[in-house]
Amino acid sequence: MTFTVLTVCTGNICRSPYAEVDLQRRLAGLDVRVVSAGTGALIGEPVPEPGLRLAAEAGIDLSGHRGRQIAEQDVRDADLILALTREHRKAIVAVSPAALRRTFTLLEFARIAEYFRNDASVLSGTHATDSDRLAHLVAFAARVRGTIPPPDNPGDLDITDPFLQSDAVYRESYGTISGAVGPIAEFLIPDPTRSGRE
Repeated sequence: MTFTVLTVCTGNICRSPYAEVDLQRRLAGLDVRVVSAGTGALIGEPVPEPGLRLAAEAGIDLSGHRGRQIAEQDVRDADLILALTREHRKAIVAVSPAALRRTFTLLEFARIAEYFRNDASVLSGTHATDSDRLAHLVAFAARVRGTIPPPDNPGDLDITDPFLQSDAVYRESYGTISGAVGPIAEFLIPDPTRSGRE
């Protein structure tokens, strides 16, 4: 069964589509589907020109994306939900409390991934499918999320919204997203050099 990741921001035309495409390309080869949506989506709207241009500079093609409103079915179908801010995470859990253990901010999940990236006891093991292995890692992340040192500023778990902002803000936002997606992908991709991995 395909493992589904849902990335969520507000308008679904800047941050979450960038995270969607960046994560999908880094997880290529796994049985993973990445989708995105917005809590207050600009439905049917394309990514603004600065976002398209600056994403393209990073090798991310957002030209075909259109804003989409998050639905309860999206939350139910997602095995991992990555919100771009704490407010998005809160909104998701308010609508579907059962999603709490599958819902993180992107930067929160990246912090967990970095903290445990070399822990073979977490990352190793035999799993029948990609979905089984990834579900194991998400469940682990939910168990340990309160045990790793929090950032000094809780706002450090939020990614700035670049909508209607300067190129510099887009670059900062996109750079932060890519900086988080990297360790997340490393955490989720199986490493055959670890004992017990397929």
